[in-house]
Amino acid sequence: MLASTDGWTFCAQGHRHWGRAGAAGLLLHRDGPEGPELLLQHRAEWSHHGGTWGTPGGALHEGEEPADGALREVCEELGLTAGDVVLGARSVDDHGGWAYTTVLATPARPIEVADLRLDGESTGAAWLPLRGLDQVDLHPGLAASLTRLRPLLEQARR
Repeated sequence: MLASTDGWTFCAQGHRHWGRAGAAGLLLHRDGPEGPELLLQHRAEWSHHGGTWGTPGGALHEGEEPADGALREVCEELGLTAGDVVLGARSVDDHGGWAYTTVLATPARPIEVADLRLDGESTGAAWLPLRGLDQVDLHPGLAASLTRLRPLLEQARR
C-alpha cells in the first residue's frame, strides 16, 4: 500500500502546494459541437481555490505514478474508473521540488454529468467548451497551464 502524502509543501519558487510528493489530475476531453470540451469539476468552497473550475486531481502517494494518481483521484471525486477513460499525453508543471502532472484522457464510453458520483470535494461538474473557458473562474493552476495544454488537446483531435 502506498503511503499518503496529503499535506502542504513549498516548491523552489516559494509557492505553497498540496501534496508533499507532487500532485496529478485528469483532463478528460471530447469533441463537442463547437470544438473540444473539457470535463471539469467545480471545487467546493472549503477546498484550496474553492469556487473555481478545475481538473479532478490531488496529492500523489509516495511512489505513485502520476497516471495512477490521476485515475485514483477521478475515481474518488467523480466516480469514474480506469475502464471509463483512455489515457493520452501528459503535461508536467514543474516548480522545482514539486510538480503537477496533467494526464489527458478521452472517454471510453459516453460520459454524462448526471451519471457522475460527486464527493464532497466538488459542488458540480460540467463539460465546458475549451473556447469558453475565459467565461468561468478557473483554478489558477489550470489557467496557467492552458497555453501548454492547448497544443496537446489539438494533437489528440487529429
